[in-house]
Amino acid sequence: MTLRVQTLGFQKLFPAGDSKQKIMATSKKPKILVVDDEPDVVELIEFNLKGAGWDVITAADGEEALKKARAVPLDLIVLDVMLPEVDGLEVCKQLRNDPSTAAVPIIMLTAKAAEIDRVLGLELGADDYVTKPFSPRELVLRVKGLLRRTEAPQEKREQIRFGALTIDIPRHEVAISGKCVELTATEFKLLTVLAQRRGRVQSRERLLRDVWEYDTLIDTRTVDTHMRRLREKLGAAAKYLDTVRGVGYRFTEE
Repeated sequence: MTLRVQTLGFQKLFPAGDSKQKIMATSKKPKILVVDDEPDVVELIEFNLKGAGWDVITAADGEEALKKARAVPLDLIVLDVMLPEVDGLEVCKQLRNDPSTAAVPIIMLTAKAAEIDRVLGLELGADDYVTKPFSPRELVLRVKGLLRRTEAPQEKREQIRFGALTIDIPRHEVAISGKCVELTATEFKLLTVLAQRRGRVQSRERLLRDVWEYDTLIDTRTVDTHMRRLREKLGAAAKYLDTVRGVGYRFTEE
């Protein structure tokens, strides 16, 4: 005997058996961890992210966030800065220093409007930030953009090589002399975009559009902060990243 299940216009057949047998969904939803100590904020974010089709788990403080991030495979983290016990900046730092969570995209939520606070979050490894009070629609768009950076490669060419530097696009991996360099999704896309457009100067404004996918321009210091982190991680290979004063950046083969 077989059980017939009709799903989305096609049929699947499963052998009949134990009543406890479960039929699993064929598609995996991205799983997002939302960390905030304000229940109303958590409820608002959770409602909107679930409405966009994602699975959501929550944490109310830094310690709980660290435990859940290390216990459950995550696709993205929305992390408030002002948290009890361990604040969001320290959580971000610890997650980036842990190989199991180093590549998970992080969006920081901050009530602080000062530029230095936003830059500090980016310096510690956050991919993006949203300032409170925020628009739920804007947050959903930021999450969508960041998740896209971890998906399929942007072009057919699988690898880009310059000297000891190798950029493996399908695997989202960067290596120097065969040794893997841990980059965040945003750092990887920034490097890839520059390498694909090697020799051509890319303004900060264009990079914000093409890497961060912002419809409206925000603080261009975001680009500078990520470039600084990227150069630090690349070490000697950072010689390929050239600053064009007053304009932006370019990838050079010299």
